[in-house]
Amino acid sequence: MEVSTQPSPTTAKKLGLESGQALMAEGPQVLHQYMAAKIGASLGRAMPQMDVRFSNLSVTADIVVVDDPGVKHELPTIPNTMKKAFVGPKKRVVRKEILKDVSGMFAPGKITLLLGQPGSGKSSLLKMLSGRFPIEKNITVEGDITFNNIQREQIVKRLPQFVAYVNQRDKHFPMLTVKETLEFAHKFCGGELSKRGEEMLSKGSAQENLEALEAAKAMFSHYPEVIIQQLGLQNCQNTIVGDAMTRGVSGGERKRVTTGEMEFGTKHVTLMDEISTGLDSAATYDIINTQRSVAHTLRKTVVVALLQPSPEVFALFDDVMILNEGQVMYHGPCSRVGDYFDGLGFSCPPERDIADYLLDLGTQEQYRYQVQNYHTKQPRSAGEFAESFRRSNIHREMLNDLEAPHDEDLLRNVAEVIEPMPAFHQSFVESTLTLLRRQLMVTYRNKPFIFGRLMMIFIMGLLFCTVFYDFDPTQVSVVMGVIFSTVMFLSMGQSSQIPTYIAERDVFYKQRGANFFRTGSYVLATSVSQIPLAVVETLIFGALVYWICGFVAEAKLFLIFELILLLSNLAMGMWFFFLSAIGRNGDIATPLGMVSVLVFVIFAGFIVTKSQIPDYLIWAHWISPMTWSLKALAINQYRSGPMDVCVYDGVDYCTEYNGLTMGEYYLGLFGMDTEKEWIVYGVIYTAAMYVIFMFLSFLALEFIRYEVPENVDVSEKTIEDE
Repeated sequence: MEVSTQPSPTTAKKLGLESGQALMAEGPQVLHQYMAAKIGASLGRAMPQMDVRFSNLSVTADIVVVDDPGVKHELPTIPNTMKKAFVGPKKRVVRKEILKDVSGMFAPGKITLLLGQPGSGKSSLLKMLSGRFPIEKNITVEGDITFNNIQREQIVKRLPQFVAYVNQRDKHFPMLTVKETLEFAHKFCGGELSKRGEEMLSKGSAQENLEALEAAKAMFSHYPEVIIQQLGLQNCQNTIVGDAMTRGVSGGERKRVTTGEMEFGTKHVTLMDEISTGLDSAATYDIINTQRSVAHTLRKTVVVALLQPSPEVFALFDDVMILNEGQVMYHGPCSRVGDYFDGLGFSCPPERDIADYLLDLGTQEQYRYQVQNYHTKQPRSAGEFAESFRRSNIHREMLNDLEAPHDEDLLRNVAEVIEPMPAFHQSFVESTLTLLRRQLMVTYRNKPFIFGRLMMIFIMGLLFCTVFYDFDPTQVSVVMGVIFSTVMFLSMGQSSQIPTYIAERDVFYKQRGANFFRTGSYVLATSVSQIPLAVVETLIFGALVYWICGFVAEAKLFLIFELILLLSNLAMGMWFFFLSAIGRNGDIATPLGMVSVLVFVIFAGFIVTKSQIPDYLIWAHWISPMTWSLKALAINQYRSGPMDVCVYDGVDYCTEYNGLTMGEYYLGLFGMDTEKEWIVYGVIYTAAMYVIFMFLSFLALEFIRYEVPENVDVSEKTIEDE
């Protein structure tokens, strides 16, 4: 095991602790040396570190392939369409090898380059090591992965607290600024030095412990600012991140935000996937150079997957692993990779970058590098390169390291660092409050949506109240129509949130995978964040309709009217949130929402009254939230004092209709119950549905993940091999 070479605390350069800018005044390397010296002296040993070992790791996917040679090139005529519908193409299952017998070791204090063509398995390997790989029924995983001699399965729930994974896709909340995005990430990852961390900084002298504690607290306090300085985001830190629809920071700056978001917490391993996309060579060099300093000085394990690194960037790495078609073509020191492939009969031309040369090996481009009339047969396919590597001395050395006993410091980290670490840094309440603050910012900064929504509510409210101005209560169809339309309009309005929920779901997947927060906290915070807008919508629309249309002019009845509308609004909002959680995408969730609304509307008791609904469909009547809202609002209107009388407008209803009051008679025309208790039942039911839909959303987000594994497409070669 490599011996730590940390600077002495007495020789470490003094840094200011009052701000992130002061900490970064001398550059990231000096900061890392300062922190390593101070904390190392207080710990009384090397910095906490973690090695990653994986042996015979294989990942395969069973993919359904459609054989349709007969009609796939025909015109889309009715006969051809009917033929496809009734005859159907043949289907068969093809096994795709994503990773094949991959073994290796990523050691602390080293930075490793993961090199490979698109589809080579780089992302899949990083996701497997970080615990982010989506395991579906058609996925088979074999092999062992250990962290400091602990099986990954034993710490999989806590693994994100030690292993950072930087995704290659930039998924953020577009309305948050760069600084806010990083500050929230820092908050979710603890935000301050933990009590356990303070206790560990007590093995040095009193002066060393005090200096280490001050340095650690300053680092945690100013961590977001430090990351902003490291990634060169100072000029855009107060600019919103933006997305394809909202103008914000540039693509390269957004990529750096993606990198910085996963830098927080007490991570010992950093796995970075294609972080250079959209960055210029200078920015890429600075980021990799900083990660090199983190690895060498702070004893972190850093692995970076890049597609085409420049020679200057390539020179920053200690080791390189080359993947092709899911197999390891080389895994060892960068300094030996050129000589290794020279020994196989390949030579890198002076005008060619070393990384581009290595990427071309195992592909159809490798002929340009073959040494003519070489004395041994040269490998041509990825499989042949992998077989050659397994016979090499470098591979044997790697296997010796892989099977070697673990260093005592690594095993000590298991008891002192890994086992005491909780799965989440924040408690449920703290996490929910942090999420609620963020969701309120995200929701109410979308001013065009808020303004458009409120204007629509106001205009539609004016249309309703002017068309049905001062209605006649004896025209029960009009009254019931106004009530029904009010409930339906506010409820269906929530369906406009589905695209927003779908977009936010990708951010949730990323941050939940990093154990930023619990799923329950996210669902609760999201639901509560919608309440203020729902209250405003209900007050505006409900007040216009209630007072101008001519409902009973009593404050108590108006408040009940508003309460039921609000609960119905919230319940349907959570229903659409649930559909967004279970739908694979918006093309599925939106039609599901429309179909469900159609069922709720038809069987609510207005379009088709309860007595007209067949017995085998009556369940749809009782489960519809609109049923209970419509019934409660109708009873609230017709069983009130002015309506719950025998004589109304010269008609004695009690005499003519067997003792029924005016209100009971008109409610009976729609087959509705007339007891006032149904108002309470309506409130309870809609509130219960709000909670139930919230719980269903939690289950869907916790156990259903629409994350597609990398490298599962089937090439023609794979099909032919089958």
